[in-house]
Amino acid sequence: MNMYNARDRGAARVEDPWYDTLASGSGEPDDTDSGTRRAGLPAAREVYTEVHGSAAFQEVRRRYRRFVFPAAAAFLLWYLAYVVAATTAPGLMARPVVGTLNVAMVAGLGQFATTFLLTWAYARHARLRRDRVALELRWVTQEMMRGRGR
Repeated sequence: MNMYNARDRGAARVEDPWYDTLASGSGEPDDTDSGTRRAGLPAAREVYTEVHGSAAFQEVRRRYRRFVFPAAAAFLLWYLAYVVAATTAPGLMARPVVGTLNVAMVAGLGQFATTFLLTWAYARHARLRRDRVALELRWVTQEMMRGRGR
């Protein structure tokens, strides 16, 4: 029976080929480094800098910001309004709506409902407005990493 021994300090075997790769591109050799680099292939930071400056990337970021900033602001205002009303107007929040269900409970459940609604709206917006362009950018970036300079 082969059991795992926690005290065993043997070499770890990592199957992930990206295990030691830095996501930011920092630390990778580029034209100024004396390290080895495949001829003709740009450093990752050059590719990502070029993609970051592209019109398509700026469009994805603009679409993201046009949805997220107003949605986050609206949700925070709604949350703060609930907290302020709960602390400054306890009589209003205690007013019954239906049976034992009062305004505070309805507003609290509304917080949950708007959280789920906002999550659904964000996923829908991403799927319809950003995902296709972002996927195209990913392919362009991969092609630039593989084939530039050939």
